[in-house]
Amino acid sequence: MNIILALVIGGIIGWLASIVMRRDAQQGILMNIVVGIVGSILGSFLLGRFFGAEGNILSSPLSVGTLFAALIGAIILLAVVNLFTRRSVR
Repeated sequence: MNIILALVIGGIIGWLASIVMRRDAQQGILMNIVVGIVGSILGSFLLGRFFGAEGNILSSPLSVGTLFAALIGAIILLAVVNLFTRRSVR
């Protein structure tokens, strides 16, 4: 049950991060889930203690600090991807 909840929350976090980074039309639901989960791991590693996150969304999905760290981590991940895949100046 925990993995299903992590997939749903990861999809929502990835979708919100893609809206913030203006990549929403370029990625589908599978990519949103991947970005949300990888962003959660990245965010908990980089910012976990700052937001009071005990882990990532795979281990503790209902903490507000974990969700915020996951969102910031997903935004950072999409920003790094934008640096390498940007074709034209916007």
